Amino acid sequence: MVELTLPANSTVKEGKTFKAEGAKNTKNFKVYRYNPDTGENPRLDTFEVDLDTCGPMVLDALIKIKNEIDPTLAFRRSCREGVCGSCAFNIDGTNTLACTQAIDEIKGDVKVYPLPHMPVIKDLVPDLNVPYAQYRSIEPWLQADTQPPTTERLQSPEEREKLDGLWECILCFCCQTSCPSYWWNGDRYLGPAVLLQAYRWIADSRDEATGKRLDDLDDPYRLFRCHTIMNCTNTCPKGLNPGKAIAEIKKALVQRQ
Repeated sequence: MVELTLPANSTVKEGKTFKAEGAKNTKNFKVYRYNPDTGENPRLDTFEVDLDTCGPMVLDALIKIKNEIDPTLAFRRSCREGVCGSCAFNIDGTNTLACTQAIDEIKGDVKVYPLPHMPVIKDLVPDLNVPYAQYRSIEPWLQADTQPPTTERLQSPEEREKLDGLWECILCFCCQTSCPSYWWNGDRYLGPAVLLQAYRWIADSRDEATGKRLDDLDDPYRLFRCHTIMNCTNTCPKGLNPGKAIAEIKKALVQRQ
């Protein structure tokens, strides 16, 4: 049997424990901590949070921890409404948004890690430069060579309906970082979030660059590393289906041959 071991400096150690003195209704939050400047191993700190003075979502607890317990905790957040995608973490083993994940839906301790298989800048902040560069590579804007009309470019209700389930993507990269194919080939495979965004423009009746877009995607790695594992669809906090979008791109490539 093959035995796999992590490098010594990547092993997560037991961290500090912070008690909520005098609180009666508490829940433990085990939060991943890592600071590359110290040269120390990552650790898992335990914060006992008073739920009677905390909002209902995991993000509320993280903000409370940062404001009242440990101001050195680093994480991204912005809208608190499930729109910006900033507060995407691995929570209780699932990639999701902290602002829409209710605390009372999690049994036992709440474990919060950064998105998996990405370099960590600090604590819960992953380095997303690669997926953002991949997003730029698909040229995610309307491309049309015909003379623009004097008003906006029109679509029928049926044409507009084809974009439902695509435009709602907030680029939180929960799906991207849950995909084993992306873990293995993240430097060349575009991943489910970027491919869903690519299909959003292929499916848009106003866009006139479909042929060019399909040419750019027709590659053994950029597109065809998808093995239909469907982790992407299972974990999407917006209920979208990146796996279906990828299948539609493959179908479009076959149909044009």
